[in-house]
Amino acid sequence: MTDSAGQGLLQTLAQADGLGRVVALLLLAMSVSSWVVILWKGWLLRRAAKDMSLSTATFWQASDLDDAQRRLVGFDSRRIVLPLVQAARGLDAAAPLTLATAADRSQQLTRVLRGALHAVLHRLQFGQVLLATVGSTAPFVGLLGTVWGIYHALTGMGQDGRWRIEQVSGPVGEALVMTAAGLAVAIPAVLAYNVLGRQIARIEADLEGFARDLRELLLARP
Repeated sequence: MTDSAGQGLLQTLAQADGLGRVVALLLLAMSVSSWVVILWKGWLLRRAAKDMSLSTATFWQASDLDDAQRRLVGFDSRRIVLPLVQAARGLDAAAPLTLATAADRSQQLTRVLRGALHAVLHRLQFGQVLLATVGSTAPFVGLLGTVWGIYHALTGMGQDGRWRIEQVSGPVGEALVMTAAGLAVAIPAVLAYNVLGRQIARIEADLEGFARDLRELLLARP
């Protein structure tokens, strides 16, 4: 947000009533929360993409699943690939006869790998709903503050009985700062949602490919 917009917002807050201040505080909370998510997810996805590359290379160099799991502990700090390997190894352990173990090995592998994959993707997608919500609602929250500010200014002037243009332009211009504030909150959230979404989609495609290869490998074992 520019300095002039920030000064205008401060002036608007100073003159606003309770609803106007609630709208401004709501925009501030939305901005802070979205930037926290943007910075955290940017760091997380950068580490996740690096771990994905190193972990898959490490896995295929291992001699067996036990060796792969030991190696992945040191490379997969974000636990991107390791949960899939651990889920696959869990099938080798003796288990009581249940509906989960009644199916053949192919179905069991599909089920446990799908569950592990969804758990990893759920962690990677955390915060996307917040960014989408902020991006879609912040302009309307700012518009609400603008409309209420204009209404408040015109009501006050109507009580004085004076309608000179210079008396209207100042308060109305300050109220319009709320619209600019709403856009300033929404635009970074929308851009981040799209950029981070593409990064998540690339990691998801790589993970699905790895899960498919892991399934085929385990089914080929005697």
